Amino acid sequence: MAENGNGKSRVVSKSALRRQREREQRYQTILAAAEKLFASEGYHGASMERIAELAEVSVGTVYFYFKNKEDLLLHLLNEIAYTLRELVGSKFRQSDATMEGFKNAGLSFFSEFCTRYPEKLAIIFRESVGQSPGVEASRKAFLDKFIGDVAGALNRLADTLGVSWRREHTAEVLAVSIVGMYERLAYQYLIWQDPSADLMDIADDALSFIEGGLKNLWGG
Repeated sequence: MAENGNGKSRVVSKSALRRQREREQRYQTILAAAEKLFASEGYHGASMERIAELAEVSVGTVYFYFKNKEDLLLHLLNEIAYTLRELVGSKFRQSDATMEGFKNAGLSFFSEFCTRYPEKLAIIFRESVGQSPGVEASRKAFLDKFIGDVAGALNRLADTLGVSWRREHTAEVLAVSIVGMYERLAYQYLIWQDPSADLMDIADDALSFIEGGLKNLWGG
């Protein structure tokens, strides 16, 4: 059912629903092809023609859904950012305000996002960096929200433990540092190297380092 111009419900035909599903499927197929090529060949190396070929659609169809390659990257970046915040950010937002809960939330970045979505990882932390002002604004908006997720978890943790931060902005500074560390570790060990066997050890070292830093910055 949908509303017409008079605010009354109208019946949507089965053929219209089918066309809508087909459009959404083509949209997702093109995004998936772009994700694969941006990650493997680089954003600048992947052409709209190659994306169309991999998606098994015409180049015109790609341009029907996306104005240009930058527009495609923006849509892709927004979807990847949503996935990362749902997987990892939600863990921080829902953490049980204990140190173990905070560490488990941090671990989800490595155990759930990095291992399941290496192509998304490459795009959000490599291929979208240093692009147009529009792409950079989209990255900043995502990172600001992700940092907010972590800062919120830090403040809940401090409240539960009955401690205070040394300075007003300490939780935010820590959250920025933690997200920056995750980005750097992902780049160093998952984009430049292939340490799949050591990933959880790397995560454990990082989280132990973070735990020590937190304890050092509590004012009591």
